[in-house]
Amino acid sequence: MNIEPITKSLFDKLTANGFTSVKLCFSGGSDEGYLDVYLGPDADYQDEGVRNLVEEVERWAWDTYSYSGAGEGSDYGDTIEYDLVNRKATAKEWFMERSDRDLGEDGFEVVED
Repeated sequence: MNIEPITKSLFDKLTANGFTSVKLCFSGGSDEGYLDVYLGPDADYQDEGVRNLVEEVERWAWDTYSYSGAGEGSDYGDTIEYDLVNRKATAKEWFMERSDRDLGEDGFEVVED
């Protein structure tokens, strides 16, 4: 996932409210995309103003990244973290894959229906 620029209006609102970072945690794999937004440091998510700001970040992120979650069914995700102080962003991706473990072999019986 490529790091996209953040809008000036959103950047200004976040920094004016004392936030130094924004983390976008996208996940998907079952044909639905999900997004969790974390504002740092120590956002009070009970505060209505913070919740409104998180909703604004979510709207911007969905419009900007268009994350569908479409995949082959295994869980995966992408994380973009914006460092608002140093104006740098990092991107990471994760995925889960199936891993089979042999539990042995044994005979079985056939019983009448």
